[in-house]
Amino acid sequence: MEWQQFIYFQTLARKQHVTRAAEALSISQSALSRSIARFEEEVGVPLFDRQGRSIRLNKYGQMFLSRVDTMLNEYAEGIKDIQNLLDPEQGEVSLGFLHTLSTSHIPDLLASFRASYPGITFKLGQGPSHSLTRQLQEGVFDLCLIVSNERNGAIDWRKLWDEELFVIVPKDHTYASRTFITFDEIADEPFIHLKEGFSLRNTIDRLFQKEGITPEITFEGEEAATVEGLVAAGLGISILPDLKGIDQSKISQIRVKSPECKRTIGLAWVKGRYLTPAAERFKQFILENT
Repeated sequence: MEWQQFIYFQTLARKQHVTRAAEALSISQSALSRSIARFEEEVGVPLFDRQGRSIRLNKYGQMFLSRVDTMLNEYAEGIKDIQNLLDPEQGEVSLGFLHTLSTSHIPDLLASFRASYPGITFKLGQGPSHSLTRQLQEGVFDLCLIVSNERNGAIDWRKLWDEELFVIVPKDHTYASRTFITFDEIADEPFIHLKEGFSLRNTIDRLFQKEGITPEITFEGEEAATVEGLVAAGLGISILPDLKGIDQSKISQIRVKSPECKRTIGLAWVKGRYLTPAAERFKQFILENT
C-alpha cells in the first residue's frame, strides 16, 4: 500500500466522481481506477458502490474515510510543525539549566533574546547538572547551562561566566556583619548542604577537601532556596551563589577570602547533533552576549 493511494482514495471519496477526481489529481481516469481497485483489494473490502462514472462511499468506505482523514491531517500537521521548527524566526528551543540560575541569569537572558526574536518559544527544564547532562544526551534538551565538571566526551561545552560563591549566615549570627570570611572561621559551624549528586555540592565538597575541612552537616536539601530558608531560620550556615530574586532579608551574604570559591557555568550541547535554526540562533546569541 502506497501513501499516494490514501490521497487518491480521499479525493475520490470527496468528489464521488471518477472524472472530476482524476482531474483534481492530474492523473488519468484509468490510472485512478486501477489505483483504487488495488487499494480496495489491500483493504480487503469494497469501499465504493459504483454506478457508471459516479460512485458513492458505502458504509465501509465512510468508516475508513474518517480514519484516512485523521491520518492525512496528522501528517500535514506534522509537516507544518517541522517547518515551524526549521524557521529560525518561529521555532522552539528546549533549554535545561541549573535551579540556582532560575532567579538570576535565565530571566534576563531570555528577555534579552526574545526582544530580538519574539517568535521563538522555549521549553524549559531545571535540575542538577548530572541530570541535565543525561537529558541533553537523550535529546530532551537542545542546550544546557551546566558547570564545567559535568561535561564528557559526547558533549561540547563553552565557558560563559564564573559564579562567585558566598557564605550565608542568619542575620543574627556573629559573622553577619562581616564583609569577608575564611574557611577556617566556618570550619566548626553547623553546615546546611545540598544533597549528594548536585554539582554545587560537589564543588563545595572539593573546596572543603582542599582546605582540610570536614563540615558538620546538619541538614541537606534539594533546592538552594530550601537551604537559604533553613539558614534564615537559624539552623546553620551554608555556601551558595548569589540568589537574586530570593528574599535575603533574614540572611547575610559574606565573601570568602579565596579566589577558588567559585564555579564555572557554561553552555553545553551534544557533539555532531543537528540543532534547529532557532536553537542554533539562541546558541550563538548566548556565546556572543555572555
